[in-house]
Amino acid sequence: MPWTRSAWSLLFPPEGQRTASSRSPVRIGLALGGGFARGIAHAGVLRVLEQYRIPIYCITGISAGAIVAAAYASGTPITQIVRAGCSMRFGDVGRFSLGRMGLVGSQAMNRFLQSLLKTCRFEQMRIPLGVVATDLSPGAPVSFAGTGEVLEPIRASCAYPGLFQPVSHNGRLLVDGAMSMGVPAALARQLGATHVISVSLPPAPPSAAPQNMLQVVGRCFQILQSRFETSWRSESNLVIAPEIGGIEWNAFDRGRELVRAGEVATLSSIPIIREWLSFSVAPPSPFFQLEVAH
Repeated sequence: MPWTRSAWSLLFPPEGQRTASSRSPVRIGLALGGGFARGIAHAGVLRVLEQYRIPIYCITGISAGAIVAAAYASGTPITQIVRAGCSMRFGDVGRFSLGRMGLVGSQAMNRFLQSLLKTCRFEQMRIPLGVVATDLSPGAPVSFAGTGEVLEPIRASCAYPGLFQPVSHNGRLLVDGAMSMGVPAALARQLGATHVISVSLPPAPPSAAPQNMLQVVGRCFQILQSRFETSWRSESNLVIAPEIGGIEWNAFDRGRELVRAGEVATLSSIPIIREWLSFSVAPPSPFFQLEVAH
């Protein structure tokens, strides 16, 4: 929920009222937005947070952000996540398979995820993980966390409409989480975060009228996401936005540049995050229970 004045004063009371017993624990949640190949920038964000020993209490992701979030939560070393991001290609996550619902099947993503993740179940993650997809019928977000396997939720969260075929899961037809939520900041709060760092990957600015179907869909995404940007920003204490506007959605060959952009954007935020932690040191994350949400 958004911070109210009273909630903020409880977390950061006036200087004279701060005591060891009154300081609330700081639990940092990291919420990663989508961006397809551009999501490789998330690995740069995580590398800097790890270098500065910033403790992450929980992590959530949408689309490409869900892949990086799951890898990190499972215990995959940052170096391996960076290496996988810089070496991956479109064929690692999709195969062209013409169908009524889309041009590409995402079953190939299972093999990629199994090689990257240290565990494929939510309850075995090193820290709490949340993944968001979109249910096509009501057009509402579907949050996955707590228990269960992670492969189908991640595939669903990455199912870009018009390109990837939707994923059928428990009677629902699921597509890209970015259709209903830009960055999963609210889910990070549900998982127990007191402070949420949202990582948003700004889209490339349109330089001309769309020339093909995917460009039309991409432009529609930009318009849609601009409509609910206020909602996820209201759940965020800090927004990191790497400068990658000139990099296309499928630019897998620019992985190192994307990682570097994530690092640069995060470095400027380290003083703010350290200031949060100077008030309190969070205890180890207790295990959590969150039913698969609506």
